[in-house]
Amino acid sequence: MNTDVDFMLRAIGLARQAKLAGEVPVGALIVSGELVIGEGWNNPVGTHDPTGHAEIVALRAAAQQQRNYRLHAATLYVTLEPCAMCVGALLSARIARVVFGAWDPKAGACGSVIDLPREARLGPPIDVFGGVLSDECAELLREFFLSRR
Repeated sequence: MNTDVDFMLRAIGLARQAKLAGEVPVGALIVSGELVIGEGWNNPVGTHDPTGHAEIVALRAAAQQQRNYRLHAATLYVTLEPCAMCVGALLSARIARVVFGAWDPKAGACGSVIDLPREARLGPPIDVFGGVLSDECAELLREFFLSRR
């Protein structure tokens, strides 16, 4: 049986794909039961798409695989705390749970800057668990941005 750590390790592998492509290293996957139904990594630069965040890429893949834009009972695993845009998409998809690695003190919308998943006016709340393999996830980001300076 896979655990949150196992799935986060897979998300870290996806983040490394983003890094190889010259994108900010964030990886995400959507799991239903024990089955990965969608995955992706950041690609806004390469696709010229401001919505090309890892979470959105994974949501699109999962919705296509399920042939349904509602992903009830699914869990998102992502290496960085989702932003407001991504949380909006997660709420629309009715994702049940979000597990993330590194906290984002600049744009995090799952508790760091704002807590949208628990905002009752936006619909059913999303269960959020942050900090899984946070050091590993944060180190990928630190290395990436240090190499850019």
